[in-house]
Amino acid sequence: MKSVRSVRVPAATRLVSGTSSARSSVAAGAPGTLWQQQQQSSSPRPTTPRKSPLAKLPLSSVLRSLMILSVSSSPILLKPCIYTLSLLANPRSALWDVSKNPLLNILIKNTIYKQFNAGENKTEVQQSIQGIKDLGCKGVLLGYAREVLAGEDDGKPYDAKACAAEIQTWLDGTLRTVDMAQEGDFVALKFTGMGTDAHHLLKSQSPPSEFIDTGILKICDLAISRGVRLLVDAEEQAVQHGIEEWIMKYQKYCNSKGKGATFYGTYQAYLRSTPATLAKHLEMSRRDGYTLGVKLVRGAYMKTEPRQLIWAEKEDTDKCYDEVVEALLTRKYNTMLQPVTKGETELPPVNVIIATHNRESVQKAHVIRVQQAARGEDFGVDLSYAQLQGMADEVSLELLEGFDDAEASVGVAASPQSAANVYKLLTWGSVKECMGFLLRRAVENTEAVGRTKDSQIAMFGELKRRCRSAFGGN
Repeated sequence: MKSVRSVRVPAATRLVSGTSSARSSVAAGAPGTLWQQQQQSSSPRPTTPRKSPLAKLPLSSVLRSLMILSVSSSPILLKPCIYTLSLLANPRSALWDVSKNPLLNILIKNTIYKQFNAGENKTEVQQSIQGIKDLGCKGVLLGYAREVLAGEDDGKPYDAKACAAEIQTWLDGTLRTVDMAQEGDFVALKFTGMGTDAHHLLKSQSPPSEFIDTGILKICDLAISRGVRLLVDAEEQAVQHGIEEWIMKYQKYCNSKGKGATFYGTYQAYLRSTPATLAKHLEMSRRDGYTLGVKLVRGAYMKTEPRQLIWAEKEDTDKCYDEVVEALLTRKYNTMLQPVTKGETELPPVNVIIATHNRESVQKAHVIRVQQAARGEDFGVDLSYAQLQGMADEVSLELLEGFDDAEASVGVAASPQSAANVYKLLTWGSVKECMGFLLRRAVENTEAVGRTKDSQIAMFGELKRRCRSAFGGN
């Protein structure tokens, strides 16, 4: 198997996000890549100009995205935006409370809320899901917006009744989320959304209480019955080790019941410990005889985590991400992802979600799949891609078109197995409930202004293309 490290991707100016320009295409590849070599060596085929992938988006989405991305990609505008979102997430007066100020509620709901969220009720959520699937995406990663940040409960007197009510609210909301999702979709779980008791248990790496355990098992059973998959978000290191122990408990429960993975954990590539943690979990799944569910992200807590836990350079994070993906997709251990048991070379069964907005990482995974398809290999790994709703839409839509073209270029017939399973991640809840989620999105963008700028350029290019088309241009 050719190493992913030997695959050349488009050269790019090093940006904060490490992505190349949004004006390039994932599907189109670059000089020196397997994609272009196949294009050059294949017999000439009639070609037609490719339609812009973003042409699928409604004009309203393009305009709203361009407005929000213009703010997010500007260091000058982003800071006051974060300050304003912080006031809305933690209002000190009715004026800033979106649940009490109807004009503010309408303004937020039709701008930033609509960009990233699915809706406030089942009807709105399912309309959003259908809209995403109409674009060609496989489905959604849907989450309930309720969350409680670490430390939020510190200093408060313990109230058992209030804590039970917090847990019940989360359980009810999560059950409704599973009910809203459609077969094949994912539902994202944030364990700290259960509040004070869950925080204390996770911090101390204690098992879930009987009440919490019963509720989570009920969620698992409903998901299995509906053909919906569950994934648990990664969180801050103060609670992450406890989260991992809970994940492995419920992975064994769910994933032992059928083929493939129903329950997934999230791994953050910017942590030095991630390869070893993933290797340990792979060995546990091998021992217990089930498929491990892996969602791989770069990480979202750069500003709050102890710096020594994180790779020294961004390039180290990129290397970790891409080499772990290579190992997972080929099911072969490598220098980054090493086995717990010496002498082991092949990974146990695994299902993978590549959750990134980084075009280069998406393209490297894409090349591995093209190589496997060209050799007629059974992929052996259920692979999905995920990007946030309202962000990196150009990557999601290019990926959908790119796999179709790649199959044609190597003479492999399109099939459900080889098609790109692209998902969009979004949350649902009232405007007020979603303010914490929206604030986190904005804070994360302070570390990824370059990446967001790429998306802004792509949206601006699409708007210009539509204007030229409307006035008879090419």
